[in-house]
Amino acid sequence: MGAWSDEELAAVGGAEELEIASVRPDGTLRPYVIIWAARVGNGLYVRSAYGADNGWFRRAKRSGTGRIRAGGVQRDVTFAPAEPAVHPALDAEYRSKYRAHADDIVATVVGDDKADLTLRLLPRDA
Repeated sequence: MGAWSDEELAAVGGAEELEIASVRPDGTLRPYVIIWAARVGNGLYVRSAYGADNGWFRRAKRSGTGRIRAGGVQRDVTFAPAEPAVHPALDAEYRSKYRAHADDIVATVVGDDKADLTLRLLPRDA
């Protein structure tokens, strides 16, 4: 695994939206889906707003790899489980970052029930 540079963390973490695509079994990318993402420390995270059966989330978990684009950064990634201790800070970051949106919309990505719907984005070396 590679590491996020400070510039990548700032760019992706500061972007309003992130495009995410998982890798198909034949190695090609699926179409990109636009979602929200949040940064906590040196980690970048995404959550499924519509549950474990959401297509992009299900495919990302199955594939384990994909590509993201946000804030001028494009990077191949591994989708990994988020460490349990990050969830309170991640909830706070989602609330802060997306505070301009209605509370009921932000509520789709925050809360104790979102832990199992969270993936950490780990950069892969080229």
